[in-house]
Amino acid sequence: MYRKWGRGLRAILMALGALVVCLVMLGVAANLWMVERTRGRIEHQLAQCVQAPVGIVFGTSLWSRQGGRNPYFAARIDAAADLMRERRVDHLLLSGDNRTRYYNEPVSMWRELRNRRVRDVDMTLDYAGFSTFDTLVRAQAVFDVERALLISQAWHLPRAMFIADALGLKIGGCAVQAEAADGIWRLRAREWLARLATLGDLYLWGREPYFLGPKEPLVIAKPPRVSPVAVAVSLRLQGALQEGKDSPQALDMGGEGSLPAASSGDSPAQPARGEASGSGSVSEVDKARESAYGSPSSNAQ
Repeated sequence: MYRKWGRGLRAILMALGALVVCLVMLGVAANLWMVERTRGRIEHQLAQCVQAPVGIVFGTSLWSRQGGRNPYFAARIDAAADLMRERRVDHLLLSGDNRTRYYNEPVSMWRELRNRRVRDVDMTLDYAGFSTFDTLVRAQAVFDVERALLISQAWHLPRAMFIADALGLKIGGCAVQAEAADGIWRLRAREWLARLATLGDLYLWGREPYFLGPKEPLVIAKPPRVSPVAVAVSLRLQGALQEGKDSPQALDMGGEGSLPAASSGDSPAQPARGEASGSGSVSEVDKARESAYGSPSSNAQ
């Protein structure tokens, strides 16, 4: 009798072991498939990222588990601001979790980008981007996005791009750089499992987004007018500061070299939720650059 129980238990354990091995092999295959299908469209230098009408910034927490600022959040915000400044994207869709009044990823991104002088008219907040899947489905179904640049870390982009491909979006990937942080192994392990779950979402159980709502097509504002004179003066000021020459106030700014005033019409309006904060002096170089691109010199209150 005991021998029969022993043989039965052994058979069960062997079956479970075989199942685990199959799942591991399936996970490895899914990961390799996604990485290989998207590798050629992911750029690791901002200057090489493809131009697109919309840049999708995926939300993440402003703070890390250790209590400091999350370097992955900061890297996404820095990259998004630089891409807007270089006009590689014309509009930013900030999509993230808004589960409570104290945890609001889209508003956190909006505040940080506003501090980097990105205009309000160049940002749209998606409060229902509870996951990568939800963000991309809503980008297409709610915000009418057809072509976009996905802005995130290199380990996250293959899954995001794979989902976008399945939805029929035309996308490119812009991998942002971030300082190494504690617990990166945990993020990579979770991403490894998430890639496997994505296959089920797309091809097995037909996942639907948590919330869709009515259509809200993005309105892409015209880029700010650039004054060649203001750009030239900005470059002169920056060069003078870098070379340790006279202070910017001492440079000859009269005549044709005078800076045009920034248009008051570019002052951003606050979105439906959240408030901007931040103050501080602005250097002459920043003022010249802002005059060139039509951005305000300080945060709107």
